[in-house]
Amino acid sequence: MTTRVRIDKWLWAARFFKTRALAAHACEMGRIKANGQDAKPSREVRLGDMLLVKNEGGEYHVEVLITSDMRGPAAVAQTFYRETDASRDLRLKLAEERKAMLRAGGLPDTKPSKRDRRQIHRFTGMD
Repeated sequence: MTTRVRIDKWLWAARFFKTRALAAHACEMGRIKANGQDAKPSREVRLGDMLLVKNEGGEYHVEVLITSDMRGPAAVAQTFYRETDASRDLRLKLAEERKAMLRAGGLPDTKPSKRDRRQIHRFTGMD
């Protein structure tokens, strides 16, 4: 455990992103907020910082418990932070809604044909 860790390294070590480059890109795109402010990749993470992390897994509101730049097993990485109860509840609720949508609508049996894709593009305005 070190005391001074860049936020992109910490996000990678805490397994929010698969690579450090993806973590840095998320910071540059404004998907990471530290204590309510946009975080640059070089910003240092400190104990007690509140982070908002948006990635493909959802939106996480976490408090930093351990500062480390060493990536290890997922079980160890989960000890680096504590997710707020509201954040966890919201993520689980959204995941259930996505599952329900898949069950209700189902997936098509085949890929869309070229004609179907044209109609989809016209309908969605991607023409």
